[in-house]
Amino acid sequence: MKRIIHTIATACLGAAIALGTFYLVTPETPSQPEAHLQNHTKPVAQSLPAESPPLRQVNLPMVLPDAGYDFTMAVESSLNSVVHITSQVHQSTQSIDPFRDFFYGKPNGTARSTGSGVIISNDGYIVTNNHVIDGADKISVTLFNKKTYSATVVGTDPSTDLALIHIEEKGLPNVNFGNSDQVKVGEWVLAMGNPFNLNNTVTAGIISAKGRSINLLHSDPNNAVFPLESFIQTDAAVNPGNSGGALVNTKGNLVGINTAIASQTGSYAGYSFAIPVNIVRKVTNDLLEFGKVQRAFIGVSIRDIDQQLADAKGLENLEGVFVADLTPGGAAFEAGIKRGDVITHVGAVKVDNVPELQEQIGRFRPGNKVAVTLYRDDTHIVKNVVLRNHEGNTTLAAATKASKIITALGANFSDVNESDRQALKIDGGVQISKITGGKLRGSGIREGFIITRIDKEKVTSSEQLIRLLENKKGGVLIEGVYPNGTKAYYGFGI
Repeated sequence: MKRIIHTIATACLGAAIALGTFYLVTPETPSQPEAHLQNHTKPVAQSLPAESPPLRQVNLPMVLPDAGYDFTMAVESSLNSVVHITSQVHQSTQSIDPFRDFFYGKPNGTARSTGSGVIISNDGYIVTNNHVIDGADKISVTLFNKKTYSATVVGTDPSTDLALIHIEEKGLPNVNFGNSDQVKVGEWVLAMGNPFNLNNTVTAGIISAKGRSINLLHSDPNNAVFPLESFIQTDAAVNPGNSGGALVNTKGNLVGINTAIASQTGSYAGYSFAIPVNIVRKVTNDLLEFGKVQRAFIGVSIRDIDQQLADAKGLENLEGVFVADLTPGGAAFEAGIKRGDVITHVGAVKVDNVPELQEQIGRFRPGNKVAVTLYRDDTHIVKNVVLRNHEGNTTLAAATKASKIITALGANFSDVNESDRQALKIDGGVQISKITGGKLRGSGIREGFIITRIDKEKVTSSEQLIRLLENKKGGVLIEGVYPNGTKAYYGFGI
């Protein structure tokens, strides 16, 4: 019995010594309240090797909203303004019996593509990406309430990959415009659209960068295509079918039009890109008023400032955009801007890279006067620049009936040179240099085709071709020849 009591006493004494030692060698740590995710911080746990010195505990802010914060109000105020767009392109084969085909039609296939759009006015005007409707013969728009309408193209702008289409309806729920200048990196946004035909899909993410240029669009000076890329980059999930859909802030206001993803597989891989809404507003206003975009140019060759350039030019910091050269007699030249100047602001907006500068200038029309702040010889100066169009003047280009016909045809034309005429034994003719979509693509015509007759009437120039088509109604029969000598006939309706 004594042995048992002795054993118990020894165990109790050992436990007391161990407990006392723990309190003596362990520093006192205040109790931590339960961490909440919004507007609070959460400690970062880290595993260290035994020999590492102790690290001070760091509290980092969390970026996820807590359970009390949701996006339902933003979704309810904007999702019904997002539409599903289906584009159809008829792919016809070359005619064998042109007269039979003209009156009875010919076998053809139909290619379909889908995307999204955003209602910007309650009388049926919808903005989307140009690539969503490019080349379409038929455009269908399905609203949030599942009603479907046929749409017509008001105008397109390949330079920004935007297009404006219209449906005949009133009282539609239109989105509220935000201000993309006020969007901040780290801000929450929602991407709305129809990925993989999953209608009315919403995803959330943050703005991960602004003023991104990803070389998505291609320059074509002959057709007045001068790419303007200054994308908002987000990590909101965007997939095929989201193109043309809405990027909205937590108030439900439109801040961008979803356009592209960075991916090696064709599906979302972490980054998506949207056109800033301030560019969208300007382009759609131009298309609605003029049928085409009134693009303004400052007339400079510019580059981003990196450390190498700063060292070479003796620049104190890397802010702004460096003026490498000027267009002789251009807007900047006339305003007194010089080579070696650094542009820091357009109006009141700070610019730190080429896309940001292009974005700001892209909001103006030829003839607008813009205050440009420069850094020169350790001094900031302001120059008032009168912007010009790509032809070097301040004239606004009016949309003519001819330009509307060209848009409807979906092609660019060029006259045939004398040597080609002799080789093909034709007198006159107009060559289709590029097909961008529209009626000509739907009829099956391929690029390079030379139009020699319209309804058996001889064609001698591009201007005459347009004049002939201006007075046509109903069916039109086109005759011509390809550069390899193959003759062909095509028909379509005006």
